[in-house]
Amino acid sequence: MSNGLKTIVAFLAVVVLLGGCSFRAYKNFYNGMLEQEKTVEQKWADVEATYQSRADKVKNLAAIVKNAADFEQETLTQVIEARSKATSINISTDDLTPENLARFEQAQAQLSGSLSRLLATIERYPDLKAVQAYRDFQAEYSGIENRIRVARQDYNAAVKQYNFTIEKFPNNLFNSWLGTGFESKPMFKAAEGSEDAPDVGDLLER
Repeated sequence: MSNGLKTIVAFLAVVVLLGGCSFRAYKNFYNGMLEQEKTVEQKWADVEATYQSRADKVKNLAAIVKNAADFEQETLTQVIEARSKATSINISTDDLTPENLARFEQAQAQLSGSLSRLLATIERYPDLKAVQAYRDFQAEYSGIENRIRVARQDYNAAVKQYNFTIEKFPNNLFNSWLGTGFESKPMFKAAEGSEDAPDVGDLLER
């Protein structure tokens, strides 16, 4: 075999070797991203499920107080409207943009605020507080709020890992050059002043 042919064979061998390594690296990246994307989807589904659970409890609460004598109907109406808005926003993980997540958070925050006012109002109605269905609500609601916090934290953790994997080298090159379609996802952020917001659980424990 001539030296020229040996050089060509060696070059081709290097190309095949590098190509094989690149293919394996891309395969590992793509499969790993698919797995992480499914994890994000599951965590987002958990977030939606916990918020829906809260909405269901709020619906039950509204039914409890709706017919209470002399109850402040305006406060109840605000809760019902806020609940309707919150449950109307359904976002798939493909549509999880910062803007859509902000809309989702705003609607949920409005429901939280109106619910806090409703619970505070109920405190002025001893007969209503004594209703067993309301006491059942009290026993369950704090747990739901805790599950919401955990679901949000778990979602953020999954998204943090997902976004980091996309952005690190050489994954960012694979994702950009080969158009794999993986896009970063937004995370929940604490609303400004939320550290000073009243705890609904405190109202329930009165």
